[in-house]
Amino acid sequence: MMDRRSVLLSGLAWTVGAGALSQQAGCAKEAKRDLTLGMVLEPPGLDPTAGAASAIGEITLYNIYETLTKIQSDGSVQPLLAEKWETADQKTWTFHLRKDAKFHNGEPFNAETVKFAFERAAGEKSTNKDKRLFASFSGISTPDAHTVVLQGTEPNPDLPFLLGQATAIIVEPKSAGSNATAPVGTGPYVLDQWRKGASLSVKKWPEYRAADKVAIDGATFRFISDTAAQAAALLSGDVDLFARVQVARSLDQFKNDQRFQVLVGASRAKTILAMNNGRKPLDDVRVRRAISAAIDRKGVIDGAADGFGVPIGSYYVPGALGYVDTTGINPYDPEKAKLLLQEAGVKDLKLTIKLPPTPYARQGGEVIAAMLAKVGITAKLENIEWAQWLSNVYGQKDYDMTIISHVEPFDFGNFAKPEYYWNYHSEAFDALFASINQTGEPEQRARQLAEAQRLVASDAVSAYLYQPQWITVGSSKLKGVWKDMPVFVNDLSALSWS
Repeated sequence: MMDRRSVLLSGLAWTVGAGALSQQAGCAKEAKRDLTLGMVLEPPGLDPTAGAASAIGEITLYNIYETLTKIQSDGSVQPLLAEKWETADQKTWTFHLRKDAKFHNGEPFNAETVKFAFERAAGEKSTNKDKRLFASFSGISTPDAHTVVLQGTEPNPDLPFLLGQATAIIVEPKSAGSNATAPVGTGPYVLDQWRKGASLSVKKWPEYRAADKVAIDGATFRFISDTAAQAAALLSGDVDLFARVQVARSLDQFKNDQRFQVLVGASRAKTILAMNNGRKPLDDVRVRRAISAAIDRKGVIDGAADGFGVPIGSYYVPGALGYVDTTGINPYDPEKAKLLLQEAGVKDLKLTIKLPPTPYARQGGEVIAAMLAKVGITAKLENIEWAQWLSNVYGQKDYDMTIISHVEPFDFGNFAKPEYYWNYHSEAFDALFASINQTGEPEQRARQLAEAQRLVASDAVSAYLYQPQWITVGSSKLKGVWKDMPVFVNDLSALSWS
């Protein structure tokens, strides 16, 4: 039998032990291994080589699929599937591949899969939006199983960066055709579940070569387009991290709450009022210049982006090589807009602006329509879903005008694509851009890029509005969150809980 003192001591020991267990349980609970992220748009599929939607890469790049190189928040490039690379003339590039990578289905990663992926991207049936890049390789050779040599037709100093984008993922030959719904890559995560219209989840792949260094076991991407719902999801803790969140009008409540970190970063994105240069009267440069002159960029930034933007005068942003300020080429001048319309013989102009579901587009449409009305242009606003925008506007060129942010950092070559949705054709730009691509010397390249900016500004291919400044709100306990975003990506392997 135990005496009373023993019983008391025993009870105390149990209480202390229970408390310790409770504390341990609490610590275990705090050491989160999962993550919930918010996204404005849902991707139409999960193959970034098959569609232009940036939302595809936001989920899959560096998570499910990997590339030869990996882009960092500051725009620098590090090795990923390629351990190192070299070039003597910026035309011939040799990539040395890592030997410990494999695909989710067990197939090996090697030089032949890189060759397959890039030749597929350049192929006749390819819908890769960067098909032009891969078609520029005159040859792809594989001296051995872990070496790939890319032979370009012209110098391309930006190639390591470009090969870190979502369009340059390395796919596995047997599964490539079904990547849109059943993605197979070499990355640290695999698809878990996709609840269309609501969320998509991924889980850590235990056979990943560096699985022990990946702190996040699983992540759920929730698709939330409504701005009020975005803020509510963060405040309630239903979402841990929301990059490019649209809560500018309620930002102070996050800044003043210690639960959150708020990051405002630069981008390489260009928000524009795109115009269909192939439709009358938008095929007349005077009409396009009139539309540009009718738009007060600062008013659009305030009304559509809540002040988080920098005015631009061409399809180029501050911080990029060779940037020049072209906002003075088509400045805000309503009276000049009226004169240009008169000069073009255009009266009572009626146009439609097709607006994707993003708040910056919907809000920007209202602001721009009011500005155009002041110079005699009636702009009918038509709200469409993202799939409609991709199919009808981008795919079939069925539109007058649209508001969109182009987020790729090296996409100036879109003006040299005769099939691109703007319907812009310029022999002068084509020749200039070809010269840019053949120039490896940075100073000369910068001068030519400046000339190209002035050309597309003068031609008023679009009404160039602003460079967005992206807001990211996340838990203050989350480490590794990007501030600046040269590309749209949510690199889960770089994140961890403190």
